[in-house]
Amino acid sequence: MVFSSLEFLFWFLPFFLLVYFILPVKYRNICIAFYSICFYLCGSLDYPIYVILIVVSTIINYIIARCMEVQKRHKKLFLVTGLFYNFGILFIFKYFDFFIEIINNLMNRFHLEKFALTPVRLVLPVGISFFTFQIASYLIDVYWGKVKAERNLIDLSAYILMFPQLIAGPIVRFSDIRERLKHRMHSVKKAADGIRIFIIGLGFKVLLANRIGTLWHDINTIGFDSISTPLAWMGIAAFSFQIYFDFYGYSLMASGLGKIIGFHFPQNFRLPYCACTMTDFWRRWHITLGSWFREYVYIPLGGNRRGKARTYFNMLVVWLLTGFWHGADWNFLFWGLFLFAVLCLEKTGYGKWMETHRVFGHLYMIILIPVSWLLFAIDNIPLFIIYIKRLFGFGGENVFAGDIIKYVKLYGILLAVGFLFCTPLSGNIYKKVSDKWFSWLIIAAIFGGAVYYLYLGLNNPFLYFRF
Repeated sequence: MVFSSLEFLFWFLPFFLLVYFILPVKYRNICIAFYSICFYLCGSLDYPIYVILIVVSTIINYIIARCMEVQKRHKKLFLVTGLFYNFGILFIFKYFDFFIEIINNLMNRFHLEKFALTPVRLVLPVGISFFTFQIASYLIDVYWGKVKAERNLIDLSAYILMFPQLIAGPIVRFSDIRERLKHRMHSVKKAADGIRIFIIGLGFKVLLANRIGTLWHDINTIGFDSISTPLAWMGIAAFSFQIYFDFYGYSLMASGLGKIIGFHFPQNFRLPYCACTMTDFWRRWHITLGSWFREYVYIPLGGNRRGKARTYFNMLVVWLLTGFWHGADWNFLFWGLFLFAVLCLEKTGYGKWMETHRVFGHLYMIILIPVSWLLFAIDNIPLFIIYIKRLFGFGGENVFAGDIIKYVKLYGILLAVGFLFCTPLSGNIYKKVSDKWFSWLIIAAIFGGAVYYLYLGLNNPFLYFRF
């Protein structure tokens, strides 16, 4: 089940909110935990064992955190045990087959095929990467003494299992919502603001990401060696818009749902496509993930306090892990290395120059962002090379063919709208009209349009579900 589905919008969500607001305040965390389990069960009917796994993991992490607080002499051992358990599960489900493939390739190289291992082909539980990072932050913060271990299992379960944000972020630290787990305010205004944010996110997901993503799907269907250079740029621009509005839309929906039930989730995006450098881009994109790596990997490794060489090493570790977190494949590692190289180059000085001369900075990022997403989107290296050749006009007879005209007619307006919503202009306009009565007509139109496209059963993927 996804937020952008008729089942969620007209069945699951209304029942959840009805029960939530009917119940006395002291039972509402139970409601969140129970309906979160139901949410995951609805999305994993073929694999109900995954729901059992997440519930058991919640109980185990509750016990480990309490043990760290009670048995202070052994808290490091409990922390290591907890991290090993959580990241071990993530490894088995997400990375085990990747390493088996590496081992088997080595076996084939040395003619040892009879010792090859059989891949397990496990289905990836939805949101397992987000779950792992969130619970890891909780255990580490308890170990560091930044938060006290939660004594109420129901409250901790509501935090860990909370369906609005667990499947796709933002990554919420326990300290961010600890007080609201105990005491949170509800009001008609907050609920209305939450509904508004949710519907805007739904619009970004269904009306922009899904429809723009069709162009990228068409190009994959045509074949990279059969498209012109202009269409290649148009295609990767489409993927760039798709992944942004897909993920940003889902983050907004999560924040809106959180606000309806009294929580405030941290901001996850801040106009990333307006950045003038890749360094600034990653301060604006998936902010909670960047914050997680900074707080729990980069700074513990020494940050930038131990000289340039150690700083670059720490950055390398962070970006290799960032790439690997996104997916168990070589293209994600290459993507992480690419970003590391760009960020290192920007540290030499030209990054500051780009931020000072913003026109050149924007032109620089117009090229760099799509190219970086290309590594993310294509997991086949030979196909990636073909696409790069197309982007820069190398090889092929139809480099400047007229196929671009057809797709401009089909997707030109959508891409223009996507570009508009990547800038501050649309947000500034909306702020001026948000308190007007007719703003709800706009919200109703967005909701109606999204529901209509969902009713048609058109393409409705969610790119980050694989994470």
